[in-house]
Amino acid sequence: MVKHLRYLSGFANEHSSEALPGVLPEGQNAPQQPPRGLYTEQISGTPFTAPRGENRRTWLYRIRPSAMHPAFHRIDNGLLCTAPIAEAPSPNRLRWNPLPFLDRPTDFVDGLVTIGGNGDASQRSGVAIHVYRATAPMRDRAFYDADGELLIVPQEGRLLLRAELGILEVALGEVAVIPRGIKFRAELPDGRARGYVCENYGRHFRMPELGPIGANGLANPRDFMSPVAAFEDRDEHCEVVTKFEGNLWAAEFDHSPFDVVAWHGNYAPYKYDLARFNTIGTVSFDHPDPSIFTVLTAPSEVPGEANCDFVIFPPRWLVAEHTFRPPWYHRNYMNEFMGLVHGVYDAKAEGFVPGGMSLHNCMSGHGPDAATWERATTADLKPQKIEGTLAFMFETRMVVRPTRFALDSDALQHDYDACWDGLKKLFTG
Repeated sequence: MVKHLRYLSGFANEHSSEALPGVLPEGQNAPQQPPRGLYTEQISGTPFTAPRGENRRTWLYRIRPSAMHPAFHRIDNGLLCTAPIAEAPSPNRLRWNPLPFLDRPTDFVDGLVTIGGNGDASQRSGVAIHVYRATAPMRDRAFYDADGELLIVPQEGRLLLRAELGILEVALGEVAVIPRGIKFRAELPDGRARGYVCENYGRHFRMPELGPIGANGLANPRDFMSPVAAFEDRDEHCEVVTKFEGNLWAAEFDHSPFDVVAWHGNYAPYKYDLARFNTIGTVSFDHPDPSIFTVLTAPSEVPGEANCDFVIFPPRWLVAEHTFRPPWYHRNYMNEFMGLVHGVYDAKAEGFVPGGMSLHNCMSGHGPDAATWERATTADLKPQKIEGTLAFMFETRMVVRPTRFALDSDALQHDYDACWDGLKKLFTG
């Protein structure tokens, strides 16, 4: 829905949008009497005293202030979990088949299930990784996450996300980020939808520094899109659900929370088309580190050690000579959760299918399966284009603890280790 979008042109830049002409105040943020009888409200995504380049806040001009609602009450968390997660992690490699859709009508919130997480949401550190399985739109319902921002990666079916600041339609091959505290509801243009969610408790996702790459490459700021103002003026019941300190709470509003008529600032939802990512790789020899495929990064307090990196493996040319072209065998300081949106991942011959996922925690050896190794070591190294595929990785500095649901799920592949059994001893002395 392009008419509801415009290019963001950088995360720290100020933007403004009004659904009705003349609604945005001029010359100040909070006039004594805003235009058209609106209320002024600020939402801050960082401390007030955060450095100017890091500060995130947006001024909202809305029909009713967000403070106008009754008390929240606890509701069932379902299969949604929050770090710290109690289950003890193991060094084992794990892989899952796609989680099936539920038989009963389930909206985005009720269909969320947590696969794992790390850190501590209360300490603003770490991530949780969820899967959503929605077969019903959110009707008279809204959601916001007070624990972290949500990076949403669709795998099947589009999402129409109506947020306080406007509307985002997110298709396969795109991702969306909903900042902490921003209310939204998820509608289903295709009848059902499934995908992955990274709940980032830490500092905001942003584009990585380019260093020696220079000024251009990877994701470009101008390709990120944010919504334009689009409001509802409805005096009808709406249940607003929030995730707060790991638990779900709900309050019964007597009006739509999507009543922002105008806004300006730099704290807004956005989406990005992964096909616009300018992939960079070797044109001589050796396979580059996967960090070269980073779309977004959430830094930690330690330089170079991300709370979470969002990395993709999109269509691209392979031209390296004298090189084992798939990812080499490796053991990492960082912890890798992978998902497959569509197609075939070039490091696995079978078993890793769209909607599936894998987890390789700190220093657990992994890499191509036996069939992929055999194919890659005997391949004619002509230029080859990998097409029709999109895999991604949430790479995080802390060990991901799987939930009890993930470990007991029928989707868990108990024979995953066997994919490396066919590797033969070839040493000749």
